[in-house]
Amino acid sequence: MSSEKHSTKQSQQPDWKFEFEKHGKAFCRKSADYFLSHKEQLSLPKIGGIACGGLLLIWLASGVYIIDEGNRGVITRFGAYSETTQPGPHWHLPMPIEKVAIVNVEQQRFIEVGYRDTGRGSKAATIAQESLMLTTDENIVNVRLAVQYQINNARDYLFNVKNNEATLKQLTESVERAVIGANNMDYVLTEGRSEIVAQIKRDIQAAMDDYKAGIVIASVNLQDAQPPEEVQGAFEDAIRAREDKQRLINEAEAYSNEIIPKARGAASRLLLEAEAYEAEKVAKAKGETERFEQLLVEYEKAPAITRKRLYLEAREKLFSSTNKVIVDAGQSAPQLYMPLQNPASHLAAESKSPQAELAGEPAAIDKNNGQKSAGNTLRPSRSKP
Repeated sequence: MSSEKHSTKQSQQPDWKFEFEKHGKAFCRKSADYFLSHKEQLSLPKIGGIACGGLLLIWLASGVYIIDEGNRGVITRFGAYSETTQPGPHWHLPMPIEKVAIVNVEQQRFIEVGYRDTGRGSKAATIAQESLMLTTDENIVNVRLAVQYQINNARDYLFNVKNNEATLKQLTESVERAVIGANNMDYVLTEGRSEIVAQIKRDIQAAMDDYKAGIVIASVNLQDAQPPEEVQGAFEDAIRAREDKQRLINEAEAYSNEIIPKARGAASRLLLEAEAYEAEKVAKAKGETERFEQLLVEYEKAPAITRKRLYLEAREKLFSSTNKVIVDAGQSAPQLYMPLQNPASHLAAESKSPQAELAGEPAAIDKNNGQKSAGNTLRPSRSKP
């Protein structure tokens, strides 16, 4: 039972209305008693002065404000710019004399041109009126751009441009169309992306500086640049053809880099061989000339002896390259020849022939007289005429 009573007490909520009325009545009763007891000391002018003083203190206290880190306070006096305050506690003349507008100068702000990012993990929605742009070669591309910026001058941001974000967005779209329209489609979609982004950033910053908008462009990101969906297939075919062209060019260059050094090496080798051949022929011709001049000197001294010596040298040179010796035995006798190169192999060949087997059978059997009979077969017979 005690536990049930304890739980019911905890479950009961206090009646705040009743408590407020109770304390209010007690305060009013004490105030009335105090006023009646000090009625002679308190007069209406004194009460009015005290009330006005309290209101004045409250009005002056409303001018106290604190600027957080990364913010700036812009004070206006009767609508005109007065000053810009830094982070920390400050005081200004209360309203309606002065007002303070707090501007965050460190916040990174974004604008999107050509698409809207829902931020829920879904694909960003494309805005055709902003994304479709015409290039200089009369092609249409779908461009989506994101600009990141921040405020660098709070006074200029508040007073020089009425709607800063809308102005920046319209300016970005205008600059983007001008830059895209000055380039062809292939340059925009391939190697010119970084240069286009840098040029757009420079042009936007220059225009905002002319407006004195108090905005600095932190970065410009080209989210996507593609042809329209209606011609996506044809564009992919064109890209593949371009890639095949580049591949063939690379293969041709590789083949050229391989063949040209070989051809240059072969040409250098042929030149060196020709020079060596020329040097050889010239040296040989000079040697022959010198030899002929020396021979001429000897011939002038002894013509008959020199002719004889030249004749013998010519025959020696001629017969040194043959392995046969021709013997002239007369007009009626047969001319015989004897091979001089490797006579042992010639003897073996003669012994294996059928004529040697029939005519020289005793010589083959008689091992002791074999060399003698073989020698006799090589000796030419001289028959008398």
